[in-house]
Amino acid sequence: MADLTIAFFSLLLPFFSLSLLVFLAFIVRPRPVKVPIKNRHVFITGGSSGIGLALAQQAASEGAKVSILARNIGRLEDAKESIRLSTGRDVAIFSADVRDYEAVKKAVEEAGPIDVLVCNQGVFVPQELETQDIEEIKFMIDVNLTGTFHLIKAALPGMKNRADRGPGSIAIISSQAGQVGIYGYTAYSASKFGLRGLAESLQQEVIGENIHVSLIFPPDTETPGFAEENKRRPQLTSILAASSGSMKADEVAKKALNGLKSGNFIVPCNFEGFFLSLATSGLSPQRSFLMAFIEVIAAGILRVVGLCFQWNWYGNIDKFLGERK
Repeated sequence: MADLTIAFFSLLLPFFSLSLLVFLAFIVRPRPVKVPIKNRHVFITGGSSGIGLALAQQAASEGAKVSILARNIGRLEDAKESIRLSTGRDVAIFSADVRDYEAVKKAVEEAGPIDVLVCNQGVFVPQELETQDIEEIKFMIDVNLTGTFHLIKAALPGMKNRADRGPGSIAIISSQAGQVGIYGYTAYSASKFGLRGLAESLQQEVIGENIHVSLIFPPDTETPGFAEENKRRPQLTSILAASSGSMKADEVAKKALNGLKSGNFIVPCNFEGFFLSLATSGLSPQRSFLMAFIEVIAAGILRVVGLCFQWNWYGNIDKFLGERK
């Protein structure tokens, strides 16, 4: 009897898996797409340094017409020269503060219709909510979240009327802190979690215009501001965030560019980020039926893994607070 039971389940499992794959291949939405960037206008904010500069260099090297926007005109000029030396291509530069909608709108109109918009601007000031200055909290939300609204709203009319009508892209650089909250990231995580709601809703609004949204989740990234940011980090934040590691800006840029060109909605950047994306996939769009299959199969076990992480984090918090008493 036991042998018959084993034989039955050994036949049932492949049948179930194949049926699930066929079902997922039928229902996943939006459908797979490729977004070309060669000879197309790629507009990148925060493009004077870090991930934005690396993205601009890589996009230009692949033949894109690149525009970069940042606040500091001197750094923009330096970035333009750096890109010209490394790729042999000129880029257009625009100085504006993303918190100022009229300034953003003017820059976008001067740049001309955009095929690929990369919202990469961001600020990060880690601190416990109780002791953080309210102006710092507003600053992060204004730059990270409201600034992204400003950029997309300003760019959408031109993107909808772009000449070639090929697939367009709006890529939003979030953070792994936009997938899970960590001690000391209260305001920053709030500004990054908001981007997910923006992206999920926006994808439904623009899919009819052949515009595809990508949400990119880098870990800590070695940028010019990273060392300075670390000086402000609470000690406990560093302990809890250490498990994810860090990446170089060029590495994140490559992952981001490949993800948006594939039209992926969720774009993780490292091994830990891949599993974090699986664990937080929820009701997000998924173009790949194979990835959807992995998400479905892994959902239960990853919830257990997530609870283990929470057990570890709260254990570290208890230990840290206990040592301070």
